[in-house]
Amino acid sequence: MALVHAALKLFGRQGFDGTSTREIAAEAKANIGSIAYHFGGKEGLRAAAADFIVETIQGIAGQALGATQAAAPATPEAARAQLFAALERMVGFVVVSPQAGEIVQFVLRELSHPTAALDRIYAGVFEPTHRRLCQIWEQATGEPAESEATKLTVFTMIGQVIYFRIGREAVMRRMGWREIGNEEAAKVVAATTGNLRAMLASRDARAGKKGKS
Repeated sequence: MALVHAALKLFGRQGFDGTSTREIAAEAKANIGSIAYHFGGKEGLRAAAADFIVETIQGIAGQALGATQAAAPATPEAARAQLFAALERMVGFVVVSPQAGEIVQFVLRELSHPTAALDRIYAGVFEPTHRRLCQIWEQATGEPAESEATKLTVFTMIGQVIYFRIGREAVMRRMGWREIGNEEAAKVVAATTGNLRAMLASRDARAGKKGKS
């Protein structure tokens, strides 16, 4: 596991081509020969890093959203509560956890220059988590889960949280924060859940107008 963690960190920071197996072994404090023995080489290590990301995020998403094949919450109120809980958990991991920084760096490089590792991450995390959030959104609002509007809405929900990781340095400078710890994260949660509350309120208002017409 030390080799996988080292690869994740260095591939994210320096890129795949910019990282040698010798550097990975040194970072992991492991024998360089163990890379070929356990993973077949650097490419296999990249695949293992992608699988680690999938397992990590599946565990966190599962706690907030339930299994990807599970039924949606029984009532709109329960679905809305789950959306708020999911946002709070996303902030807690993506914005605060140091491990998330390494994961996001790795994923951003894959998004810029897609490889088979991105295919693994998309199939294991991106698509099922996004689809699950869309299902919960449908239960919360009545808007079809697979509609273009719902998909875009869910991307904006996720994107507002991700920005606080990828724009971390700019956020801290502009906010005058020395770090983004639990206190700062609570303020991010308040802002993102406030946005979600406004989005839901606008749907309720539209539904009310339709009901009166």
